[in-house]
Amino acid sequence: MDTLRVFAGTSNRVLAEEICRHLQVGIGEAEVGRFSDGEISVRINENIRGCDIFIVQPTGAPADNLMELLVMVDAARRASANRVTAVIPYFGYARQDRKDQPRVPITAKLVANLLTVAGTDRVLTMDLHSSQIQGFFDIPFDHLYAAPVLIDYFRHKNIPDLTVVAPDVGSIKMARAYAKRLDASLALVDKRRARADDAEVMNVIGEVEGRNVIIFDDVISTGKTVANAARALRSKGAREIYVGATHAVLSGEAPRYLQEAPVREVVVTDTIAPRPELRWESLRILTVSRLLGEAIRRIHEERSLSSLFV
Repeated sequence: MDTLRVFAGTSNRVLAEEICRHLQVGIGEAEVGRFSDGEISVRINENIRGCDIFIVQPTGAPADNLMELLVMVDAARRASANRVTAVIPYFGYARQDRKDQPRVPITAKLVANLLTVAGTDRVLTMDLHSSQIQGFFDIPFDHLYAAPVLIDYFRHKNIPDLTVVAPDVGSIKMARAYAKRLDASLALVDKRRARADDAEVMNVIGEVEGRNVIIFDDVISTGKTVANAARALRSKGAREIYVGATHAVLSGEAPRYLQEAPVREVVVTDTIAPRPELRWESLRILTVSRLLGEAIRRIHEERSLSSLFV
């Protein structure tokens, strides 16, 4: 009997169901609810003794998503699962990955400790905000990239005169990789302030006049960085402007900022499930279920994941 079992928290059950469809397995039977006081309640309703367990749960805000994952890991461990892998399509709290000011936490390390102490044997995630977070774990850690999904989408659009743009200095390495695979030129939007109380000045480094551009980033949170970058590019003569990102956090007024920006299309993946009220006409959502599903299959069968790390 195959011991592979996939369970899901409540954060993105639709993605978990798509992963199961790719694997041709049923989603695990588990009740994830709340007690009357709001505390998380978990009950696994099938025998998983000796099974290889994969729990799919993004851990972005609210903190209940992380707590759900920890409680589900503990439940699986106490039910005598052979191995428990936390499948975290979006790794929350990843932006607090270093002590860059006095008296601040390194929350990404705290989350790593919590997952390990809860009994997680392995972690599978996608497009970390900071790759150094892999070093916070003393257990096997697999870091996938959504690049194959996004690149395939834009490649089939056959966009002429294409330039890939990094919206800030921190994303230049990622943008260079996209540009190489799309056979496009590369540009950078450099954000600077002349003085502390001055408005932000956007300098575009690279040739974008008369070019179609794609702005790639790992996360769209407030949407301001991408929206401001799009305006700067349009002012420099860019033609059609597209945006590609892995994680659609879309907090606050992000949908409004992006709709008002000179952007033809915003393309994201389903690592986070945007609520209906956060969607708009030019938003495209691609699924990473096949990529995650293939990674789960290979982990279960003890095969290499190297070909997926591109």
